[in-house]
Amino acid sequence: MNNDCGCDKARAELEEYLRNEFCRTNAEDIRSHLETCEGCQSELHVGIVLTQTVQRACKEVAPEELRDQLLLTLRTLESR
Repeated sequence: MNNDCGCDKARAELEEYLRNEFCRTNAEDIRSHLETCEGCQSELHVGIVLTQTVQRACKEVAPEELRDQLLLTLRTLESR
């Protein structure tokens, strides 16, 4: 007998939910569960913070000097 109140499903699909990769029905099911489950709300908060941190890190650009050094090194290696 399965006593799961929806936490297993919500936690297993949390990443897809955060990326809006669900159809409306599945998203509403998870959203409804999250509204009433403090444990899953905590998981959601961690997921949101992690997602935002990764997104910010992906937007960073290497300093111009480092990029120039890498390009010079690559060109030197290619010419050998």
